[in-house]
Amino acid sequence: MMDKQQMISPESALPGRSTPLIPSEPHALFGTQLDAPVPTGMEEIVLGMGCFWGAERMFWRQPGVLNTAVGYSGGFTPNPTYQEVCTGQTGHTEVVRVVYDPSQTSLERLLAQFWENHDPTQGMRQGNDIGTQYRSVIYTTSDSQQAKAENSKARYQNALQNNNRDALITTEIQPAPEFFFAEDYHQQYLEKNPQGYCGLGGTGICLPPQ
Repeated sequence: MMDKQQMISPESALPGRSTPLIPSEPHALFGTQLDAPVPTGMEEIVLGMGCFWGAERMFWRQPGVLNTAVGYSGGFTPNPTYQEVCTGQTGHTEVVRVVYDPSQTSLERLLAQFWENHDPTQGMRQGNDIGTQYRSVIYTTSDSQQAKAENSKARYQNALQNNNRDALITTEIQPAPEFFFAEDYHQQYLEKNPQGYCGLGGTGICLPPQ
């Protein structure tokens, strides 16, 4: 039996398919097209912090966020389905694509929400959600984002240690690999199903200011 907490090799990953999944519905709150290009002057970042339902809701509530979408990234299988990702045989993790206006909010604020609302030391799991698809990631879209993400990780690691948490952060930080949209029923799931599952749970420790 496969250990879902062990990353699959590219050679062992499911083959996937050549046809991408294109969202057929606009954003349930913003009315924007989920696959719309990032407008000039806006920025995009991709974040994974466990089950993507609650994470997406947290980010769409942030002032200055213009669009969100859930999907799969960081793996090997092209155009995977949710069922395939859940097997642990695609290498992808569940992520939220966040498009924001840097004049209305800052990357620092979004990263604070990221670090403070999950436990980034848990490796291939988040609470009771176990598997490589629940690993913590920050996928950046510019050198500036990469540097700020790495700086925030160092500060949050220090904060954990200063609060007697010796576990090391396992969050993967790298330039964004390809993002594959999740199925329509996952998009803005907790807006459509207000009593649905939300697995967010932080450490209770805040990200120190720069």
